Amino acid sequence: MSRLFLLCASGFGFLAVALGAFGAHALRSRLEPRMLEIFEVGVRYQMYHALALAFVGLALARWPQNTLFPLAGWAFVAGVAIFSGSLYVLALTGVKWLGAITPIGGVAFLVGWLSLIVAAWRAA
Repeated sequence: MSRLFLLCASGFGFLAVALGAFGAHALRSRLEPRMLEIFEVGVRYQMYHALALAFVGLALARWPQNTLFPLAGWAFVAGVAIFSGSLYVLALTGVKWLGAITPIGGVAFLVGWLSLIVAAWRAA
């Protein structure tokens, strides 16, 4: 599972850079400033959590018996998909109801960070 999280982290990081460049160059003239800002928040949180997921993958390789590291990893994966994904779709389509599911991704991020705190405490 460590390898899977490292692969997801790498893919999320790659996509964050690509989407950030896409937003800065291709979308700047096509989106309203508020929608571009929403898109950029999605990119920023995706990159933060790609790095966190890479840490989870490395920690899981070191402490494979710790069951909270996988929970943190899956929560970060879900958070990126739901939080960042919903912001991308909202910014690109203007479909406002998608903003209602964004907090679910935020809660997934919080679960991931809380799991990581407890996992690190147990690993020490």
